[in-house]
Amino acid sequence: MYGTSENPVDAERTAFRRTEKLYKLYKAQTPRLRKSQAHRKTDLSNVVDFHSVLESLKQGGVTPDGIFKYECRGFNRPIFCFKERSGFYFIPGALTDDEQAYWIRESLISFPQPPNRTNHTEAYGPIFDLFDAVQNNKVLVEAKGTSSEVDPVVGHDKTNLNSRRFLFFEYCMITDNDESCKSVTASVLLRKLRWSTLGLQFDWSKRNYDLSLPHKKIPDALCLVAKKMAVPAMPNGEEFQPEAAIVNYFGPSDMLGGHLDDMEKDWSKPIVSISLGCKAIFLLGGKSKEDIPISMFLRSGDVVLMAGEARECFHGVPRIFAHSDQADNAALISQFSNEADLCFREYIRTSRININIRQVN
Repeated sequence: MYGTSENPVDAERTAFRRTEKLYKLYKAQTPRLRKSQAHRKTDLSNVVDFHSVLESLKQGGVTPDGIFKYECRGFNRPIFCFKERSGFYFIPGALTDDEQAYWIRESLISFPQPPNRTNHTEAYGPIFDLFDAVQNNKVLVEAKGTSSEVDPVVGHDKTNLNSRRFLFFEYCMITDNDESCKSVTASVLLRKLRWSTLGLQFDWSKRNYDLSLPHKKIPDALCLVAKKMAVPAMPNGEEFQPEAAIVNYFGPSDMLGGHLDDMEKDWSKPIVSISLGCKAIFLLGGKSKEDIPISMFLRSGDVVLMAGEARECFHGVPRIFAHSDQADNAALISQFSNEADLCFREYIRTSRININIRQVN
């Protein structure tokens, strides 16, 4: 028989899931190849590259079919939209290299700080100064008993933090191999950091904002960036009000499956999404997972807005590109050229950070 037939297993998957599989990073299964991180070659010919689209326009070209350049009075950056995805706005290179470096530092130093919650909070309680601990080769070690003293290494009152029922872990330098003490290195914790929440805290188990959880206001500087970037997607010239943010951290083989961001009250207000670090593929589907998604590259400094009908579209990140295409980020990586910046440089070469800011009410 000529032609191809769909695999029965693939036939059970949605169009969105099949596209995820097309771009997902698969490591070879043999031990020898797994060790060398060998990957199957991925066809990227259908991935929209808005940086190339912008460069083409500068050279007198035209936008590809289904894409148009959106004009927003008073907004001095290029904006692209899809004709079939109302409410979606792509702003390539919205942040300068200096701005990107600043938000990378904030994402690793400040944003995981309590009372902001992270994916580690449930297991370890509040973890202070994680990135500082990574830079100083420290370990998180199970605390034995309780004390009202201020710990000289951690720098805060252990009794207060021990008031919750799970065990508190404290930083200490690696001095012995006491196997009776439960421990994990700070560097491992950083590599396993997957999210932190700013402003109003999102409860992942209940999928809502828990107003009872302690929190700090989103930093003013981030609010200003979000308000400025949100302008093209704001209805009737209103001002965006940042109330919550989720920071996602992606390692080399991580992905974010197709989902909806549907817990905010007013979907006419955009989600402002900032990309930092390694390049990724972003999938923008339709209102059903059976709709074939559009794939596009997200590079460091790009900003995406999703408002109105776009809020009803499934979307996800099936792939980031670590260890490759570092020329894209050469200028960004040069921002971390000092010896003291080694941990930042090592992290951002193999990782992606996404800051998405929301108006909750």
